[in-house]
Amino acid sequence: MAKLIIADDHPLFRNALVNAISNTFVTKATIETDSFDSTVQALEQHPDTDLLLLDLHMPGNCGFLGLIQLRKSFPTLPIVVISASDDADVIKRVMNFGASAFVPKSAHPVEIGKALNAVMDGELWLPEKYRHLLHESQQQHEDLDLAAKVAQLTAQQYKVLYYLTEGWLNKQIAYDLNISEATVKAHMTAIFRKLGVTNRTQVVIQAQRLQLEPPAERDLHRS
Repeated sequence: MAKLIIADDHPLFRNALVNAISNTFVTKATIETDSFDSTVQALEQHPDTDLLLLDLHMPGNCGFLGLIQLRKSFPTLPIVVISASDDADVIKRVMNFGASAFVPKSAHPVEIGKALNAVMDGELWLPEKYRHLLHESQQQHEDLDLAAKVAQLTAQQYKVLYYLTEGWLNKQIAYDLNISEATVKAHMTAIFRKLGVTNRTQVVIQAQRLQLEPPAERDLHRS
């Protein structure tokens, strides 16, 4: 029996997922969260969690950055990404950034059960038509290297990184984050160093591989 955390901001989907796996996967407890922050809190409060089912696009989970951060903070926790996307490049990066499985939200309950049981047995799992993406590749090494570098960024540096990819000027970033331009420059210097780049163009190219999403509105002014 497994203790699960289901992290998704749509209560109807969370309920549907609980019902979908009830007949194909044995659980001893199921905890539901609706944001990235509440998911981290739940994991800290329940260190005996066996499995995390994670929606990539809930509040606070900016693209792949949330997955990378969770992989860094909870290195032994199996993470199953549940997503409405079935884009092969997204799936490949999800796996390269440390997920144990990728399950489309359209998957049949039996398939979801198979995925969870496989992960609990220590295996990696993808739907049949995507199994070829599990093969080792140079791209995987590059993604893992990028993930390790990004995991060193602070929450505020994540936000500055996002705005850099949007082409914002330093003064625009400073205004929106309620910090000085000197602080923005300091964050940029740290970002360049941690990602191993020397200019904005290089950092944007790196960041585009992460498919960054806008920080949640409530997080914009948090330091």
